[in-house]
Amino acid sequence: MKLSLKTLADLPEDVRVPSYKRSDLSAGIVHIGLGNFHRAHQAWYLHRLMDLGLAQDWAILGAGVRPADAKQREKMLAQDCLTTLIELDPSGKSAEVTGAMIGFIPVATDNSPLIAHMSEPAIRIVALTVTEGGYFLNSSGCFDTTHPDIQHDAAHPETPITAFGAIIAALRIRRNANTGPFTCQSCDNLQGNGDVFRQTISGLAHLSDPELAKWIDRNVTFPNAMVDCIVPATGPSEMNLVRSFGICDAAPVTHENFRQWVMEDKFCAGRPDWDKVGATFTSDVHSYEAMKLRLLNAGHQIIATPGELLSVDTIADTMAHPLIEGLFRKTEIQEIVPLVAAVPDMKPLDYVDLIGTRFANPEIRDTTRRVAFDGSSRHAGFLHPILRDALALDAPIAGLALVEALWARMCFGTREDGSVIEANDPYWDTLIAAAKIARQDPRTWINQQQFYGDLGQNPRFADSFDTWLRMIWIEGTEMALRRYLEI
Repeated sequence: MKLSLKTLADLPEDVRVPSYKRSDLSAGIVHIGLGNFHRAHQAWYLHRLMDLGLAQDWAILGAGVRPADAKQREKMLAQDCLTTLIELDPSGKSAEVTGAMIGFIPVATDNSPLIAHMSEPAIRIVALTVTEGGYFLNSSGCFDTTHPDIQHDAAHPETPITAFGAIIAALRIRRNANTGPFTCQSCDNLQGNGDVFRQTISGLAHLSDPELAKWIDRNVTFPNAMVDCIVPATGPSEMNLVRSFGICDAAPVTHENFRQWVMEDKFCAGRPDWDKVGATFTSDVHSYEAMKLRLLNAGHQIIATPGELLSVDTIADTMAHPLIEGLFRKTEIQEIVPLVAAVPDMKPLDYVDLIGTRFANPEIRDTTRRVAFDGSSRHAGFLHPILRDALALDAPIAGLALVEALWARMCFGTREDGSVIEANDPYWDTLIAAAKIARQDPRTWINQQQFYGDLGQNPRFADSFDTWLRMIWIEGTEMALRRYLEI
């Protein structure tokens, strides 16, 4: 049955549907980046809150700034912006239709429709999921003023091409109309994501309108948050799965049976009571996000990189591979756990066990390719900060250095069986060229300052990396993994 508001009542009885009426909802949030993760995570929390009869004036307007977002808009509008979520629990699958999103803003090159909607006083939160690499940061984690898109928006603030430029344009209108600010909420996997969001908005605003930048600094809030839920990309198997529930959904989402959302309570224009449906408000988001980013997100890269090289299709399959699972456990326990503080009700070692179980969930067909995507951002964001801390403390780094060497080998563009690894990074051409040189001269890889900063100048890391990459090329990935596990 084609998913729509008209057919909700006719869906199979075992499919959970919204208890609230669409006609009772009004928009309070614009969310830029309507991918699978947002719909399985933030939108679900709001949906469940609406199911309690709350937050009816906080519905979501979807938005995007890329051509692909226009295609997503067509799909979502054709089914009244409803989403089928399928929970992949090892004990059984279940389906739920969510309806917290009530519209999708037209996508335009000058972002004028997006700016107009964000300027409406009813919009009190503008949220963002644009991936870790979408905040225009340089290798030092600072705002990159040299990026062509940023230079365009600085020169043409009325017709911006980035989401950040559009946000600034809307805030300018609201300031001039005296309708007040909105909260800027990052939902991406970045440590200090609110602070990073603020840095990008403030940095770009200063380039075109310093007085507006000062107003933003005084009035707009950017809460830090930690978000967590494993959400695979949607492919043919997911499309078949949603049909098995009797639903024709053009953009279904599958997800694991675990969610976590921890955030600072810093919302300048109000917020939904997400804590009533399981979210956590705290003044110490950093400890939660450090545990998650260092153990889960870094852990994903630890297993996906050798998994790609060894032609292991899914994350669950990597955890069933003794050598990759061994790399994960040893690196996490010996090299990362000592650098992670406990949080209420969770110790780092217990968290390693938890994510090990989640990664091994056979119902989650999360591909190694998806997890290994955008390594230039994910290695720099998740693994390199750990390396820096470990080097400063003279702590073990062999496993971390091995993972970096595996990434350099992966970026050569072929797997161990000779099959080709298709472009899998925004900087793929740069990476593959460097990987070819690094086959003979490993240190050239870590001297890519745009990705490593000054890490390549550290003798201990450089020596370890050099040793591992040479071993991988001479003896192969599996032998390098065995050698590490024997140390």
